[in-house]
Amino acid sequence: MLIREATEEDWPAIWAFMRGIIAAGDTYTYDPDTPEEAARALWFVPPPGRAFVAVDDDGTVLGTSKVARNQAGGGSHVANGSYMVDPARSGRGVGRALGEHSLEWARAAGFRGMQFNAVVATNTRAVTLWQSIGFTVIGTVPGGFDHPDQGSVDLHLMYRDL
Repeated sequence: MLIREATEEDWPAIWAFMRGIIAAGDTYTYDPDTPEEAARALWFVPPPGRAFVAVDDDGTVLGTSKVARNQAGGGSHVANGSYMVDPARSGRGVGRALGEHSLEWARAAGFRGMQFNAVVATNTRAVTLWQSIGFTVIGTVPGGFDHPDQGSVDLHLMYRDL
C-alpha cells in the first residue's frame, strides 16, 4: 500500500465510496445530502492542509485522509484529521496506515498535536483504532450525535500529542 497526496484525478474514486459513507449518516457529522462539490471542498483543504489517498499496487484508491489546522491563530499548531476507507476494502489496515501517516506528516509539518473533534461513540472500530495509536478521549458531548438507527449517541473529542 502506498500513501500519497491526493490529486483531482483521484476525486472520482474517493467520491465513489465517500458518497455512501456520508449518506449513511452514522459516522460523520456531514449532512447526509452533502452534494459532491461541497464534499470535494470539505476534503481538499487549503494549505498547509493536505488530502491523501492510500492506493494498492494497481493504483486503486483504498481510502483517504485529510489533515488541516484544527483552529486558526493561537490554535493553529494543533492538526485535525479525518479518514474514510472504502467499505469494500475494510479490514486491511488501511485506516491504521492512513492514521499513522497523518501523524507523521503533521509532525513533519510542524504541528504539535492532533485533535479529532467528532468521533461518534458508536463507531467503536474508529474509537479503538485511534486509542491504539495513542489518542485519548478528552471529552464527550452526551447525546451530541443523532444516529439514524440508534438515536442520540455520544460524540467524543480525541487528542494526541505529536
